[in-house]
Amino acid sequence: MTIDLLVIGDANPDVVVGPVAQPILFGQKERLVPSGSLVLGGSASIMACGAARLGLSVAFAGRVGDDAAGAFVRTTLAERGVDVSALVTDPSLPTPLTTILTSGDDRAILTSPGCLPAVTADDIPNRMVCSARHVHAASFYLLPELAVGLAGIFKQAKAAKATTSLDPNDDPAGTWDRTVLDPILRVTDYFLPNAAEALALTGHHSVVDAAGILARRGPLVVVKNGAEDALAHNGSRVITAPAVKVETVDTVGAGDSFDAGWVAAVLNGMKPDRALAIAAACGSLSTRAAGGTAAQPTWEEATA
Repeated sequence: MTIDLLVIGDANPDVVVGPVAQPILFGQKERLVPSGSLVLGGSASIMACGAARLGLSVAFAGRVGDDAAGAFVRTTLAERGVDVSALVTDPSLPTPLTTILTSGDDRAILTSPGCLPAVTADDIPNRMVCSARHVHAASFYLLPELAVGLAGIFKQAKAAKATTSLDPNDDPAGTWDRTVLDPILRVTDYFLPNAAEALALTGHHSVVDAAGILARRGPLVVVKNGAEDALAHNGSRVITAPAVKVETVDTVGAGDSFDAGWVAAVLNGMKPDRALAIAAACGSLSTRAAGGTAAQPTWEEATA
């Protein structure tokens, strides 16, 4: 094994503006907001940057377009220490673009998917899958063609003695179809939804019950619950960890930084209770600056 972590999924620029007073008004009325920033976005790419910041050797596999947005993504990932040799340039489809409107601790997200639906398992090099200690995938419902082949990728990783994790992120269609997801969960070591996603996937109103249902599909289920806490459920036992109190600027990418903290902790030999505490710290600390990557902690900061 030559790399700690292979991350598979979405990479795009985020334009983050706000805070925006609600409701959002049309009618060509211009409104001023206190801040705006152009930053690296995409759940997978933010997670990759967080893991590299924590000291892991990280490679990224996915697609961007042959355009300025794609060049921005490629350069920014590389500057963060992420290997982008498996980041494919799509010759015909554009790089995805996302605009995030923040309002308090909430946000509205508008995404043009660009080349994301064209990503397939064929874009993921076998050599990287087989050379990684851990393989992480994100934004399951934004990448339908990749989702179909993801179970095969995870089986290949596990055959090479790697561990696996999946963050489903939101389902823009709102269907939360588990037809493809359930077979993947059977070859997933760590399933990393947030509380809303866990509830939507199960139809339950209790986060603990929802996590237990998902854990019976095979993985250890690790649920992010914003400023409240985080929990891990193995099907019979639940552990929790509190969020760290910080002065929050915005919460964009906090869940992805949490994922990075969890993976870094388990690869460093931490048991679940300690790994959960480190992951919660990483998610909390990432909210200290605008965008998903600017305030991601080092390993020393997270463990402290």
